[in-house]
Amino acid sequence: MASPTKIKLAAAHSAPIYMSKSATLAKAINLIHAAARDGVSLLVFPETYVPGYPYFIECYPPLKQVVALAKYAEESVVVDEDLDGVAEACRQTGVSVVLGVSERMKGGYTCFNSQVFIAGGREGGGVVGTHRKLQPTYVERVVWAQGDGSTLKTWDGLLLGAGGSEAEGKENKNKKWNVGGLACWEHTMLLARQALITQQEHVHAAAWPALSTMAGFEGSADSQIEALMKCHALTAQCFVVAASNYVDEACLEWMRENIGEQEFVKRGGGWSAVIHPFCNVLAGPVTGEKEELVTAEVDLKDLGMVKVWVDADGHYARPEIMPFGWDKEAYWRDGKVEGEAGKGQSQLRKPEGKGGKEAKKA
Repeated sequence: MASPTKIKLAAAHSAPIYMSKSATLAKAINLIHAAARDGVSLLVFPETYVPGYPYFIECYPPLKQVVALAKYAEESVVVDEDLDGVAEACRQTGVSVVLGVSERMKGGYTCFNSQVFIAGGREGGGVVGTHRKLQPTYVERVVWAQGDGSTLKTWDGLLLGAGGSEAEGKENKNKKWNVGGLACWEHTMLLARQALITQQEHVHAAAWPALSTMAGFEGSADSQIEALMKCHALTAQCFVVAASNYVDEACLEWMRENIGEQEFVKRGGGWSAVIHPFCNVLAGPVTGEKEELVTAEVDLKDLGMVKVWVDADGHYARPEIMPFGWDKEAYWRDGKVEGEAGKGQSQLRKPEGKGGKEAKKA
């Protein structure tokens, strides 16, 4: 029997069926089954894989985008309604996934840039949580609202055993290995990363678009992504799975046919890899216009050896000097709010005391 701490992690370096929620979800299900055949335990998808990253927001004047933005919201995912097929694939195969989606609020029109955490396995499988990107970047703000601190979390129960075997993975599940995630330049928010660190993140799911195909980023995007991914691997002492899409001709054709010609986004791009806590690149990086599951076998026991040197949530933290906390309440109407304050509405918390005491304990 394989060691219960040895598992396969994979990044889906893949392009969606652009602007088609149903077709891209079907493609995601096929990738889950392919990952299962390769013995993958956790599969990470790119940023807003469903229905695809809205590259058109970078290319056209705002008034030319209105129809496209309405269509994008229509094709965005309502988590409670649209993911039954993906959740069933995870239950059948034992593969857990972190699925990047444009999420639409149930019963409304507001969207979020989200990662949905879906556990594999017949026992307890299904959606366990959703992270909403805290700060959409630049013109992303015309598409997505800001997430709140209630979704800045890690989740356990996603890391079963090698090949999705519940019997082999029982030890992993009992140990509560934690998976967290952030999207794109949310990784530049040091305190967001620290919030995951304080929740003992063991595997980090990083979702990215194909930045290097955008005008002005051709020579720098891949270096930026690599730097941020290695930085988080080391400072959080966790395995990092970075998943990116690439731009294909179908994406460019959709923009031409529905909005017009543009010269700011080209084909290709993307940067996908699996990284060790000591910054070794275990798989990849894969770039360019190709479909690939970027897969690496990792041993979660390696975390113990890394933590001997540095433990950011333990002996390498100085909470008496640098107290840390964040607002964990939900502010959107569909959020899950804890405590008496939240019957439909959340209240802003006021700072307590003076100096360092103003930061609430996490």
